[in-house]
Amino acid sequence: MRKRHGPSFKKAVTELGECPLCRGRAVIQGVFHELPCDHCNASGFVVAATGEALALDELVTQLSMRLRAALRQIEQLKNPQASGPEVTYQGSNQRGAGRANYTGD
Repeated sequence: MRKRHGPSFKKAVTELGECPLCRGRAVIQGVFHELPCDHCNASGFVVAATGEALALDELVTQLSMRLRAALRQIEQLKNPQASGPEVTYQGSNQRGAGRANYTGD
């Protein structure tokens, strides 16, 4: 193992799980009204491996990374890439001499 100095270049993604006390709702039921869950800092998420709450700055970072990944996945699902025989029809048809359209005749 190589010796390192300083922080890592990339932030590690921490696997998050549902808070066992509030069951991911971020609030617990009080006597008359709902109260913020103290166990998960009112986020509904804890570290999946240990069940401990994350610090607020780390929690914001992890949730932002998860949001960005979800938004990328949504964009990929909105714009599906053609595959198989339809690639020929969806792509550019400029395969002829001088980049003219190729008709196959």
